[in-house]
Amino acid sequence: MEAFLQYNPTRLWFGKDQIEKLKQDLGSEGKRVLLVYGGGSIKKNGVYDAVCEQLSQMKAEVTELSGVEPNPRLTTVHKGIEICREKHIDFILAVGGGSVIDCVKAISIGVYYDGDVWDIITRKAAAQKALPFGTVLTLAATGSEMNNLSVITNWELNEKRGWGSPLAYPVFSILDPAYTFSVPLDQTVYGIVDMMSHVLEQYFHRTENAPMIDRFMESVLLTIMEAAPKLVKDLHNFKLRETIMYAGTMAFNGLLSSGTDGGDWASHQIEHGLSAIYDIPHGGGLAIVFPNWMLHCAEEDPSRMTKLAVNVFGLDPSGKSDLELARESAAALRTFWTELGAPSRLKDYGIDSSRLDELVQKSFMKDKVGSYKPMTPETVRDILIRSM
Repeated sequence: MEAFLQYNPTRLWFGKDQIEKLKQDLGSEGKRVLLVYGGGSIKKNGVYDAVCEQLSQMKAEVTELSGVEPNPRLTTVHKGIEICREKHIDFILAVGGGSVIDCVKAISIGVYYDGDVWDIITRKAAAQKALPFGTVLTLAATGSEMNNLSVITNWELNEKRGWGSPLAYPVFSILDPAYTFSVPLDQTVYGIVDMMSHVLEQYFHRTENAPMIDRFMESVLLTIMEAAPKLVKDLHNFKLRETIMYAGTMAFNGLLSSGTDGGDWASHQIEHGLSAIYDIPHGGGLAIVFPNWMLHCAEEDPSRMTKLAVNVFGLDPSGKSDLELARESAAALRTFWTELGAPSRLKDYGIDSSRLDELVQKSFMKDKVGSYKPMTPETVRDILIRSM
């Protein structure tokens, strides 16, 4: 293992009726609150009323910002920053899934930055101060409720950028599995794919002697794979929603990368290019790209895939070469996601090869793409062609 610091300052309130902790936790933070949410589903499922009741009890002065996009836009971040400055907001509350939380993270660090917050998102500048924020999670997927990472889309440039800051951790996050009952089947599936991808991308590290972390990751994957097929058939099952919600948080809160090189995130970067141009669901893009990334990398180094094949997918290695077993592992992942209802080809979204060169270019928004296998434009092109 590598030397590491394990740190996460977010207070996590998990379980039924934990919304009652909002007034308690927010009371010490501030009274001028910006309430941020997405398309308005929280007004249909009762979450909005529950949150507003808590804010009313503490006599908070509330300003609302609604309409955060599934791939949150820089323009919405700008709008939130302007509101915070004009209204002298002292706390932001994100009520929604990862998109809403990611948007709030960018707003929080943009309030105190004199330039365009896009400078920080693109790593041309570093955040020096942030407005505190908390979250009420309504969609299990990204893990943004307990990490310091965010993804923002600049639609004018067709660029989707992931970024992070030590200042971007939520002060607290409230997770009630019942708040995910209204998440439709497709979004539930996309969330499952996203959280599994987070684990898998961390799994593809090259650190020696990390058996405990590997088993942590394998156990998270096995837990998700046990619950997910049942959940897609029973969307109002509290126990299943509870299992998936906690798995999504633990998949990407820093624990699973402890002592390793952090894994390989090329699939995420390739998908960011896809959704930056075509605005497709993030989980849908990952479901298409990741197994093809595995097939591509297996031809050079199948070692981690063979371990995944045996320990997670339960495949029999007898009489098989490492390459054969690795390919079976990729096929098993594809089958699992497809049976849940995830897409398997870019043509499922009407995407063809007409903008292939642009897709390749959009994958290289960072200096380095991939670590388990460093990517080149040619290797990314191969993965995209496999995905068509």
